Amino acid sequence: MTTPNQILNYVADPAVSAALYSKILGRAPVSASPAFAMFALDNGTILAFWSRDEVEPRATLPGGSELGFPMPDDAAVAKTHADWVKLGLRIIQQPVQMPFGYTFTAADPDGHRLRVFNPAPAP
Repeated sequence: MTTPNQILNYVADPAVSAALYSKILGRAPVSASPAFAMFALDNGTILAFWSRDEVEPRATLPGGSELGFPMPDDAAVAKTHADWVKLGLRIIQQPVQMPFGYTFTAADPDGHRLRVFNPAPAP
């Protein structure tokens, strides 16, 4: 069995996405061009952004993904929320306690969801 290690989002402008995610991730992309940007994450996952006007076959559902950002505690969720509000991210769910943990959800400029959460302890 293989294990996926790449997340590819189709976006309007990879340079805009690269600039935003550089701030969110605290690192520069390892590859960037007018139609593509790619980040290598510490856990081996690749996070990439490809121009939805350039991808073949054509993308039909931009904004249809959610990235999860686990945090060690509720205070880290609250701090990340405050930091992302300052970055100008659109908050689509204010911080709230849900069955799986304390969470909030933001959206990047292409509508991809960014969920920050502190997982609830296992029962």
